[in-house]
Amino acid sequence: MSPTTPWWRSAVIYQVYIRSFADHNGDGVGDIAGIRSRLPYLKSLGVDAIWINPWYKSPMADHGYDVADFRAIDPRFGTLADAERLITEAHEHGIRVIPDIVPNHTSDQHAWFQAALAAGPGSAERERYVFRPGRGPDGTEPPNDWVSCFGGPAWTRLPDGDWYLHLFAPQQPDLNWQHPEVRAEFESILRFWFSRGVDGFRIDVAHGLVKHPELPDLPPRRDEADAVGPVRHHVDHPHWDRDEVHEIYRAWRRVADEFPGDRCFVAEAWADTPERLAAYVRRDGLHTAFNFDFLMSSWDAKGLRAVIDDSLAMLGAVGAPATWVLSNHDVMRHPSRYGRRSVRRWVANESYRPEGPLDLVLGTRRARAAALLMLALPGGAYVYQGEELGLPEVEDLPESALQDPTWERSGHTDRGRDGCRVPIPWSGQAAPYGFSPAGATADPWLPQPGDWAALSVEAQTGDPASMLELYRTALRIRRDHPALGDGTMTWLDAPEGVLSFTREPGFLCVVNLSAEPYELPAHSELLLAGGPLKNGRLEPDQAVWLAL
Repeated sequence: MSPTTPWWRSAVIYQVYIRSFADHNGDGVGDIAGIRSRLPYLKSLGVDAIWINPWYKSPMADHGYDVADFRAIDPRFGTLADAERLITEAHEHGIRVIPDIVPNHTSDQHAWFQAALAAGPGSAERERYVFRPGRGPDGTEPPNDWVSCFGGPAWTRLPDGDWYLHLFAPQQPDLNWQHPEVRAEFESILRFWFSRGVDGFRIDVAHGLVKHPELPDLPPRRDEADAVGPVRHHVDHPHWDRDEVHEIYRAWRRVADEFPGDRCFVAEAWADTPERLAAYVRRDGLHTAFNFDFLMSSWDAKGLRAVIDDSLAMLGAVGAPATWVLSNHDVMRHPSRYGRRSVRRWVANESYRPEGPLDLVLGTRRARAAALLMLALPGGAYVYQGEELGLPEVEDLPESALQDPTWERSGHTDRGRDGCRVPIPWSGQAAPYGFSPAGATADPWLPQPGDWAALSVEAQTGDPASMLELYRTALRIRRDHPALGDGTMTWLDAPEGVLSFTREPGFLCVVNLSAEPYELPAHSELLLAGGPLKNGRLEPDQAVWLAL
């Protein structure tokens, strides 16, 4: 990569789910001081930046995605001074910092929404949100048939008769992005944090800000998978991925460009096609967008290759890099997705329901191969905390421990996302595995499994067969090898079920997704293997990096 190429085109960014990363004060919830204490670990892992899930002041109806004050840190996590210290110390370790920003909605405790409640129907204060009278002779029916991503209707009625829109929980009222004050406020928030040294933002629900001005009912569903949430979108969907959203991000790009040092945005944008996704990352728009098609692909060579080809073609056409991802705080961890005989493709914001019993040995083997595939592809990549430890989904959390709003809103039919958010293990033989300090009186906010001692950072460090050392080695090679990161790739002929591609100069990645061992092509050096090779053959569900 040329020294003038922006860092974000090749970056490996580590997602810190702050509640579950490191608890410094012993209250059972991760915090900013905990992140600061683990910066040497993140440096040793070899990541370029950290994305931190929301740390703003919040009543925590949706674990921080209901923001009451975008310029204040929630006391559970620390103070604004703590955040500024973290940014400074991360930069001293060569790690950039990207906070989350949540522009689609605020908390119902935000000063603006409280003012809207007090001011009453028809007031200027209510115009910053989406308030409407109800339907029916006495206004008792919602203004339209939109549904919340967490289940149930997307409208709540107030005692004064007005209804307000919330595409997520009722505690998360949607903002009206047609209002100039909303646009000005968020540009001010961006400048507030950019001036404190953050290197960019991850944009929550980036595809959801603009609603059709007439708020029409939803179009007829194309299939059952379109039942809930931001799924495969329709032409002119009334609230997802509307063309007008790009005007907002062109303005945000101008704000980022006011500041030195290649500040960047990454969009959480669920789009219907690679073409629709590419619209977010045109040259005057956002810098990058998560490649969820890759995350949602089946474990299938043909399907993966199609996703890779489509993504690179569409993003390349607008000059943007791909941004690959295997797991995050909203989806089942990939060793548990891959640890089933059938790994089906699924669609955005559908709950992934695994089919059949879990074979974690199989899932872990595939996860190792998937990591080498992802980190060899052109562009950048995101690593979700604990992914480098091979953590599985915790599928047997007791119902009494579940906290995701989806659990309650679905009438206890969808367990929600808590299984991928369990605090990660650092050391020791029993919970809290070093997540909280010795002598802490509070248990971790979600219970950790009793068999995670072997998965801790301490247990895996120095073990060449461990997932952690695989990631450390892969990230070191990726950083040092001139072929890796941003750039191009060339597919090689390979039997069905095998993915084989080169990156120039002199790098070859082979992934065997077939049921048979594969004879490796001629090479000068074995750089890294996901598992042991037998007689120069790559076993099923394994991957290898070779020098040519």
